[in-house]
Amino acid sequence: MTQPRILTDFSLLRDNRDFRAVFVARTLSLFALGLLTVAVPVQALQLTGSPAAAGFVVAFGGGAAFVGLLTGGVLADRHDRRKLILFARGTCGIGFVALALNGLAAAPSLAVVYALAAWDGFFSALGVTALLAATPAIVGRENLAAAGALNMIAMRLGGVASPALGGLLIISAGVGWTYACAAAGVLATLAPLLRLPPLPPKSLPLMGASPETPARALLSGVRYLFENRIVGAVVAVGTLASLAGGVRVLFPALASAYGNGPADAGLMYSAVPLGAMLGATTSGFVARLARPGLALLACAAAAFAALAALGAAGGLVPALLVLVVYGYLGSIVSLLQFTLVQKNTPDQLRGRVNGLWTAQFIVGDALGALLLGLLGGILPPAPAVGAFGLAALFSFLPMAAAFGALRRSPAEPAAEGVAIEKEKQSLAPSG
Repeated sequence: MTQPRILTDFSLLRDNRDFRAVFVARTLSLFALGLLTVAVPVQALQLTGSPAAAGFVVAFGGGAAFVGLLTGGVLADRHDRRKLILFARGTCGIGFVALALNGLAAAPSLAVVYALAAWDGFFSALGVTALLAATPAIVGRENLAAAGALNMIAMRLGGVASPALGGLLIISAGVGWTYACAAAGVLATLAPLLRLPPLPPKSLPLMGASPETPARALLSGVRYLFENRIVGAVVAVGTLASLAGGVRVLFPALASAYGNGPADAGLMYSAVPLGAMLGATTSGFVARLARPGLALLACAAAAFAALAALGAAGGLVPALLVLVVYGYLGSIVSLLQFTLVQKNTPDQLRGRVNGLWTAQFIVGDALGALLLGLLGGILPPAPAVGAFGLAALFSFLPMAAAFGALRRSPAEPAAEGVAIEKEKQSLAPSG
């Protein structure tokens, strides 16, 4: 029976052994990280009684993850990505084990929780960057859209199920054993990842050129974002989309404005990943788009319009429907970004560009949450969301008009060899 063309192509899991190993490892890792996402702030709250302490420890881990993404980008363009992935996962697992030992101790240390949250945030991000950079070599350029959709499905499943599982584990067994389960999950990812072949980056053999310092190497990645109009535009769109994602901080206030309690706020939080899951499972059409850049701009504009509509929803049921649509559009935007970045970045720069591209999500999301929180202190929640959605939409429209190269970007850009040759010319010493 022929699979409907709208559905995600799952044959990659059946036919590609290496991607199957990565998918299994990624799913295990996401569930383990989901447990950590719940356990770390819960333990910080238990030890201090202060919600601020819980927020600080999460922010501390997020800051370390940001550094890990940039560091991992440089390392992934210099070393075998398979070795880097295995090193990062193993080192991250050691941090999880240490968290478990601290959690099971008679007098757990808050300082240890802070230090290990940063440890795990850094090494987890380092491994993510190396894995993103290695994806085209593992699946082939023609399968990038399918690989991105399958990874998104795993991410959404982990994001929905693992925090709930973490809460049950904490109630039934305590924080220490929750960390222990997370450690077992992370260390178990090493088994499938060991099956991967060597994944060295493609190098640029420049005669007489001295090795770049890490700072200069990272600067080369930043320069590429400005020089490649397609990738630079994708990152700009992604930054604005990440800012808009901060709308979730106003979900509790919106639920209260509708006359409902925390349980209904939870439904609002679940509606976005539900829509994203629908988008990931019905994204088979993305691989066949003739103008993926134009589709990215259209979906991003529709997502911002959905946020503006959320401000006018007026009740829980309409709000949930809008949030499902917003989640669906957001997942298509993310998938198109992933495909365009991978296809338009030469292999020897993929680590740095993926690190920078992923890091902007952390910055954009945190800044968006801050802006929405401040706006929610000035306006009632519904008008605050509506005003923010309209501001995002009207900020985006001139960007979309200016991004002509992205609008015209074909499904298959020029061969990677052309991009590499251009990069050689840009890095070659003058004179």
